[in-house]
Amino acid sequence: MIQQITTYFSEHGAEWVQMVIDHLAISGMALAAALAIAVPLGILCSRHAWSERLATGTAGVLRVIPSLAILIICVPYLGVGTVPAVVALTILAIPPILINTAVALRSVPADVIEAGVGMGMSPLRLWLTVKAPLAFPLAFSGVRTAASEIIASATLAAYIGAGGLGILIYTGLGALRNDLLWIGGISVAALSLIVNRALAMVDRRIRAYERVGSSAR
Repeated sequence: MIQQITTYFSEHGAEWVQMVIDHLAISGMALAAALAIAVPLGILCSRHAWSERLATGTAGVLRVIPSLAILIICVPYLGVGTVPAVVALTILAIPPILINTAVALRSVPADVIEAGVGMGMSPLRLWLTVKAPLAFPLAFSGVRTAASEIIASATLAAYIGAGGLGILIYTGLGALRNDLLWIGGISVAALSLIVNRALAMVDRRIRAYERVGSSAR
């Protein structure tokens, strides 16, 4: 097995690198699209309890739909390739970001907001210095969850010709090659772990910056 894996990388190392790049590109586009949709919706939903219940209920339904089913539904309308894969992954990523954003903003203590208003803060300053910093940790955990789910589910993109590390897994299944299954599976797991750790580092840096800013103020 080790010899087969070594041989693969010596002969197809460049192809593997391209698969990793494709996998990251598809995942990055899906995460960016999900953020652009889910964060504004989460902010809007946090202002009214009924809209939060409606949004979280809808997002909860979306979470139980298998990503492969979403992909199959997209193909007849969007064809094959990168576009349907990104759309399906975006739908998969919206629920955790939307739910966490709405819940995080609703969880900001009312007395803290009242204190900021009492200090004469404008709505914008109140948002930037009070609401956003307090809501950020929980909201960002939704982004981390979504990123991990996207990277894992992006293997399905290979089914419709969008590329990525899923090619190794499906080729390994079809050809009964355990070496390709191991390479594909470990690569996806490692990529998910690396991205998660990178986002955790971003989380720590932003929190540290917010603490410094709060001290300065």
